[in-house]
Amino acid sequence: MPTLYERCQKVMSGVSSRASTLGVVDSKGSYLYTEDGRKVLDFASGVAVNALGGDNEEVANAIREELSHMIHVGHNVVYYESYVAFAEKLVEVTGGNTKVYFSNSGAEANEGAMKLAKYYTKRPAIISFRNSFHGRTIGCVSITGSSAKYRKYYEPLVPAIYWADYCNPYRDPDGLTEENGKLKCLSQFDELFEKLIDPDQVAAIIVEPVQGEGGYIVPDKRFLQGLRDICDAHGILLIFDEIQTGFGRTGEIYAYQTFGVRPDILTSAKALGGGIPLSAIIARKGIMDAWPAGAHGGTFGGNPLACAAGLKTLEIFERDSIMDNVKKQGFYFREQLTHLQETHPCIGDVRGVGLMNAIELVKPDGTPDAEKTADIRAKALEKNVLLLSCGSDHNVIRFIPPLNVKKEEIDECLTTLDEVL
Repeated sequence: MPTLYERCQKVMSGVSSRASTLGVVDSKGSYLYTEDGRKVLDFASGVAVNALGGDNEEVANAIREELSHMIHVGHNVVYYESYVAFAEKLVEVTGGNTKVYFSNSGAEANEGAMKLAKYYTKRPAIISFRNSFHGRTIGCVSITGSSAKYRKYYEPLVPAIYWADYCNPYRDPDGLTEENGKLKCLSQFDELFEKLIDPDQVAAIIVEPVQGEGGYIVPDKRFLQGLRDICDAHGILLIFDEIQTGFGRTGEIYAYQTFGVRPDILTSAKALGGGIPLSAIIARKGIMDAWPAGAHGGTFGGNPLACAAGLKTLEIFERDSIMDNVKKQGFYFREQLTHLQETHPCIGDVRGVGLMNAIELVKPDGTPDAEKTADIRAKALEKNVLLLSCGSDHNVIRFIPPLNVKKEEIDECLTTLDEVL
């Protein structure tokens, strides 16, 4: 009998790349169960979507309860409880002076955030960062700087996009030294504004508070604070793309709270809908209030089932102190990865925040080792541990367990990783 993978090859487009050939028939907590009887530790979490693991009973029940009332009614047609209640909760956890717009995916949210910034400022330009990832729509590809393949054959893209270098403490420690009273990684904006684009033409700087696809790069807090200061000085809006960092991954509901640097606009998706597609643009009230009816829209945003699932997920976060677990287990995870680094010199760097952690694999001369990275992932999967890679040089393994992960599950991953290395 053909496997799910074999059947899929006959009917599905190959444009969607996949991390494995696993055919999955069930999920529970931190584990996937495959069609050939394997139990696989899932440290991919649907690419940071399954915040509470697979098949969380309470979230599933919340979806079933909402399903008994409605599947879809349309947020541009009527109002309904899960939609309003979840927006109220998101406003509460982001300080009380924000408003929310729901859509379906991270790319949609980032598209909307760019539109909002341009509409509010009446300015044309956006500044993004090399090695960033913001989505695969034409607009989001235009601000994504992590791979040429995302852009190939799609030119021309959205105009007035300008590029800056992200703060990478491992690859560019010199960027954290001061030059004329300013961090070198921030002084690039002086030249950018002098030679390429006047700051009063810049609508927004969009940045991931931790670069995801670019390699789980954790910047120095001073870098993010410096971006805030630059934006304040020039009337530029600061957008945090929190698609992957958001909804608990860094140990706070949003990473801006982890770093103590508040954006004007943030985008949220992945884990937001408790496993069902949902995204949000969350912005200061004054900005949102300047965005009139009809300037943006969509049919499926704020789906009742997704809002109910997200609301229940947030309730569990608070009731079960999930953020405390993220901080505790994340610290333990990085500590143990650092111990592995001591005995395995191919680990050039260990980095992360909360349960968003990574190792960067290098050759003896310190250059990226993509081949070894792929080999480690493949051998780990043979031992029933599912891991994902990232990084523009394809040499970073990222660890994305559920936020309620247990120490024993982290130890299982670490033991397998040690054996493979």
